[in-house]
Amino acid sequence: MDNNYMVSITEAIELVHTHTHVSAPTRKLLLNALDLFLAKDVFSPINMPPFNQSAMDGYAVLYDDNHQNNFILVDEIKAGDNNNRTLQAGQAVRIFTGAPTPTNANAVIMQENTSVKNNILLIDDVLTPNKNIRLTGEQIKQNETALRKGEKLNPAAIGFLATLGITTVDIYKKPTFTIVVTGNELAEAGTSLEFGQIYESNAIMLQAALLKKGIDNITILKVKDNYNATKDSLQKAILQSDFVLISGGISVGDYDFVGKALLELNTQQHFYKIKQKPGKPLFYGTNGNANIFALPGNPASALTCYYIYIETALQKFIGNPNYKKQTVRLTLQNEYIKKGIRGEFLKAKVTGKEVEILGSQSSAMLNTFANANALIYLEEGVGTISKNQIVTTYIID
Repeated sequence: MDNNYMVSITEAIELVHTHTHVSAPTRKLLLNALDLFLAKDVFSPINMPPFNQSAMDGYAVLYDDNHQNNFILVDEIKAGDNNNRTLQAGQAVRIFTGAPTPTNANAVIMQENTSVKNNILLIDDVLTPNKNIRLTGEQIKQNETALRKGEKLNPAAIGFLATLGITTVDIYKKPTFTIVVTGNELAEAGTSLEFGQIYESNAIMLQAALLKKGIDNITILKVKDNYNATKDSLQKAILQSDFVLISGGISVGDYDFVGKALLELNTQQHFYKIKQKPGKPLFYGTNGNANIFALPGNPASALTCYYIYIETALQKFIGNPNYKKQTVRLTLQNEYIKKGIRGEFLKAKVTGKEVEILGSQSSAMLNTFANANALIYLEEGVGTISKNQIVTTYIID
């Protein structure tokens, strides 16, 4: 492992995108595919609507030059009726929204513009061809493309496919995750702290971030600072998961065993260390089908790396074809004195078209992150930024 060379933030994002593979397609029930991406084009098996359909409650008529204002009522058709009748010129039927119009009806008149006397329909409206009639295949015709590969199945898309009688779709599957937490100093929340211990928070924090994205197949492994235990846990995680997130142990201290264990397990390193603050000691590699991110142990650093790099990999894996972390250009509310030349991500709060840099930017502190909804991005070489300056801002959600 080269401990000296550092990639830029742009290079790191590109390497993650390049080396993350799209997941294998799988067939799912329509409702179970919510918020996932189509792995194949979907074609309509029917015309929609499948018959000429009334767009409102009223009267379907067959008008011509000799029949414009009054018609003889001959029938009634409700939604769901299997009444495939025809009309003669000058005839009309009472009809309701969604019902099939007579085969040759050429207008539907809303009931508010009509009156009926002695079975004669009188209308006060302008007649135009196919007025208030949803024509067969008007929304989509049989065998036309309903949704294309790469489309996200939001509630409207699922409803649309259901109207076509579709019950299953081919989607890119959601990934499995294993979060490996290392560190002798870590105690579990709910237990008493001994001197020298701190509560472990990265696992539940990362789990919560993944759950928010709909990822629920998550395993947590906790490992003491022991080389063999670290290697065994990592091997297990690599074999069982699409993504392995490792919290801590990636630095070069005497008890940081993650890097050595990963290379011993024949992990291909794509980068180790990024010219950024916070989150400099970030490792990304692949091993078989597993994407491996070894995160800094400091909580704010780990979460920053999650938003910028892990979400990039996750979105490519689930087949999001055009994913790019959303950025906006906003007016800065306060000055910030930047130290060093590395790129920097600053916890921030967006309000309207303005953004404020929050306090406590330490990589070990989450108190400010808890109130943040954005990360201001300062490129390499950028120095002090002034109030009212326009800054690039990542929206985090």
